[in-house]
Amino acid sequence: MFTVKNAGYLNIALSILLIVMLSLIKADIDTRDTFLCQSIGSEGMAQCPAHTSNTSWFILISFTIAILILGSGLYLIFMPKNIPKKAKPSRLDHEEKRIYDLLKASQGSLYQSDLIKETGWTKVKMTRILDRLEQKGIIDRKRRGMTNIVVLR
Repeated sequence: MFTVKNAGYLNIALSILLIVMLSLIKADIDTRDTFLCQSIGSEGMAQCPAHTSNTSWFILISFTIAILILGSGLYLIFMPKNIPKKAKPSRLDHEEKRIYDLLKASQGSLYQSDLIKETGWTKVKMTRILDRLEQKGIIDRKRRGMTNIVVLR
């Protein structure tokens, strides 16, 4: 299975390959340019045709791209793994959907005790349903005195 981490390793391998190839190309161009300058016997850099080309800029841009690819690979490997996925309300069972609708109707938050009064369910049943909703990333519970306040995410 191709994962995000594997994509990161692929980016790193690609960037290392590019950096090695660019280093070899740069060394070859430097050797060629030195030979060209010595062959022509020019006195200054402005007169040598090797120093008037844009090749060094293209190599610099290529090195920058390779380093950006390396950075993206490192990010993909070390990025946070547990990004909670928010469940869709359409995939909730009827009890979870009822809690979701009650919270939606009350601007996104209610005390847990008020939810129990509204539904007529027991504290145990309410706690189990809220546990499932919290695991799915739909709600958060915050302690307030002797009860919890239930808030939509």
